[in-house]
Amino acid sequence: MEFDKLVHQPTRLQIFAYLYRHGRCPFTEIVDSLDVTEGNLSSHLQTMESEEAVLVEKEFVDRKPQTSYELTDEGKQLFENHIETLEALIDGIGE
Repeated sequence: MEFDKLVHQPTRLQIFAYLYRHGRCPFTEIVDSLDVTEGNLSSHLQTMESEEAVLVEKEFVDRKPQTSYELTDEGKQLFENHIETLEALIDGIGE
C-alpha cells in the first residue's frame, strides 16, 4: 500500500480536501480557511498545478484581480484514491 506523495503531504491534503468539498475557491478564502501563509499555499498550489491536479482561473472582480482554484477531474480522482487507500489501511488495522 503506497500513498500518493502529491496528495499525502499534510498541507496539500488539506487543500485537496477543502477544494473537494467546496469546489472553486478564491486564493484568499483558502488562506483564511486553512490558516496557512500565502507563500506556503502558493507553493503547494503551484506543485498541484504542475501535476494538473488543480485548475487556476484569474479574473477581475470589482476591478481587483482574483485567482481561484478548483480540482481538476484528475485531482478529484487522486483525492478519492487517497481516501480509499486510507480506508483500506484503517480496515486492515483490526485484522
